[in-house]
Amino acid sequence: MGEAITFIISKINYYIYIILMMLGMYGIFIKKNYMKKIIGLNILQTSIILFFISIGAKKDATIPILEHNSNHVDHSILNASHYINPLPHVLMLTAIVVAVATLGVALAMVIKIYKDFKTIEEDKILFQLAEEKNK
Repeated sequence: MGEAITFIISKINYYIYIILMMLGMYGIFIKKNYMKKIIGLNILQTSIILFFISIGAKKDATIPILEHNSNHVDHSILNASHYINPLPHVLMLTAIVVAVATLGVALAMVIKIYKDFKTIEEDKILFQLAEEKNK
């Protein structure tokens, strides 16, 4: 029983990220306000970025950089398990840029929608569009 609790506590960050992902998806799919949808999208993106960064972290590991003039290092005994994999971190830098760009475009679209419809509520906009179609 003690080992199970220790295992669950050691993975608590993953459970938090999953909860954040679910909150983000809830905001995207259930909420009818476009700003709330954008906030949900941002929460979802951030939780995924945090998830991948935590996957790339290792305890007692170092960055994979070797000096060129390190003659005292025996390259035949280098072990990859002593180093952090930088790939998830690099990919998440790209994901952060994409998230910022997505946020900027989404906010610009909400501003345009508000100027055209005087609301950012999805139901009211769909109602206005249906009325225009029936005219």
